Amino acid sequence: MNLYVVRHGQTDLNLEHRLQGRKGLPLNETGIKQAQDLHEKLKDVRFDVAYSSPQERAIQTVSIVSGIDKDKIILDERLQPCDMGDADNMVIDENLHFEFGLLPVRTEYKGVENPDDFRKRIKSFLDEIVGKYAGKDINIILGGHKCTTGCIEGIMNGFPENGDFFAISTKNGQYKLYKF
Repeated sequence: MNLYVVRHGQTDLNLEHRLQGRKGLPLNETGIKQAQDLHEKLKDVRFDVAYSSPQERAIQTVSIVSGIDKDKIILDERLQPCDMGDADNMVIDENLHFEFGLLPVRTEYKGVENPDDFRKRIKSFLDEIVGKYAGKDINIILGGHKCTTGCIEGIMNGFPENGDFFAISTKNGQYKLYKF
């Protein structure tokens, strides 16, 4: 099993340096181009299964990169980005306080997801697909977010000492390949 973990392409919120959790935007022109470029880079890969966060920006990216119609992409709530609560869409500057990486301080902003809960739901998803597909000659594409791609990298290869899964994420419109 080959798992291609793709971070969605750029959106206007990325460009404006705003937190983008569950109140995100679709891809902008740059994001579409990033996904098209990645499609070209992976043109020789035949994707058998596609999973994505339910966020439109992730779905768009997976569809463009894989060539799989949006209605055939399996959406999984566990792949939602880390909930930023009241800090969602806020400008990332010195006025916004973080526990680590881009995780807002939970005591300052209501509704911010506990990072341990986030890690558990991503691990639950990975455990399920590994159990279902490991050892099979199959290419899977998974569309996610900065937090998702970083968390998967942490699960696969270890988290930084401070737990900052954002720090080990891929860039917009990029991917990492994991072999099982």
